[in-house]
Amino acid sequence: MATAAACGAAGPGRAGPRVHPAGPHRDRGTCTHLRGHDEHPSFGSMAKVFNETETSSESTATREGQDNATVQQYMRNKNLVQDFLRNELNPRLLRYHWNRLNLLKKCYFYLKIEPRHLCVRDPNNMMICADILQIANPCQLQKIKKMGKNQTEIQLSLLTGLLEQLDRGRKELSHYVETCDMATFLSQWDLTIKKVLKLSVLFSKLIALEEPRKLHVKHSLVSQVILGGAVHPHISLSLYTKKPPIFDRRESFASQNWAQLKWINENQESHLERWQLEIKLMTDDSQTEPGYSRIQEVISNPCVIHHLQPGRSYEFRVKRSDTHTLVYSQWHDRIVLETKTVPVEDTNSSTNGSTNGSTNGSTNGSTNSSTNSSTNGSFGFTRRLTRTSSSL
Repeated sequence: MATAAACGAAGPGRAGPRVHPAGPHRDRGTCTHLRGHDEHPSFGSMAKVFNETETSSESTATREGQDNATVQQYMRNKNLVQDFLRNELNPRLLRYHWNRLNLLKKCYFYLKIEPRHLCVRDPNNMMICADILQIANPCQLQKIKKMGKNQTEIQLSLLTGLLEQLDRGRKELSHYVETCDMATFLSQWDLTIKKVLKLSVLFSKLIALEEPRKLHVKHSLVSQVILGGAVHPHISLSLYTKKPPIFDRRESFASQNWAQLKWINENQESHLERWQLEIKLMTDDSQTEPGYSRIQEVISNPCVIHHLQPGRSYEFRVKRSDTHTLVYSQWHDRIVLETKTVPVEDTNSSTNGSTNGSTNGSTNGSTNSSTNSSTNGSFGFTRRLTRTSSSL
């Protein structure tokens, strides 16, 4: 039959194929092979499924491991930047350097010359040890002092710029670390490291500039004529600072016609240190009297200023006395004190005292003069009578 030929004849010892009876939805004459309940999947198909499952699990584990490594790298890099901001550029440390810069701007800068004394020959060809400031060329000394002033101004300007850059760089880097996502942070890690290194270099420059530096001068400070043909010695020039005097607001006060002033000096210099006090009478626009001021050089600290007017305000300024080595000073501390007014009772008592004194003085004077004159007159008359009687 055609159906048997299409499906294949059953050989000896082989069961013929099962033919599903034709249903209403199947075409007649179609042979379909169905798996019985006693048949199972082959070993190859099961191994394939197992291999696919194992491969997918390994890829998942690999992706998870890569994600963990990425997160760990991100946290490690982020902690490095945060440690730098916390240890090297924390706000307290930057505030400390700002305060130090403000103090430097108020300090006095002096020229330091080493050695301070030189051996030279006097006009009698005798070797003497002279102070270098006494034998230095005045024009060269002024040039060196001007150079020191320019170097000080440049130093203070550079320090201000460096601190502003560090403040700005710290804010930008801190904001970047807090707001940047992980993928962007890791992709731009090279740029972040460059920013950190740049800020570190700026901070190192700040530390180096906070100390005054040496002066490099081409011309000699002492002329060869004064040295008398001797070899010119090596003279080192540098700058050093002294802190400014600051008024002690608790210990400074004013009385009726005098004031006591005291200032704080942290350098612990000798008691022979000289200071300049500027005393200025303060006047407002309504007063027609002219104000006055005077400069007084003092040695003691505290000191008392006399000859002040009662009930007036005075401005006092203190500064170090000018010396031959002073290079730079721009700030001087000031304090305003008001003298006490004279009480009304004291004024009346002084007025009454002067009036009574003049009245009593005139009365007593007239009485005493009249009494003395009459007494002396009578005594003189008695003497004359005595002399007359004796002569008789």
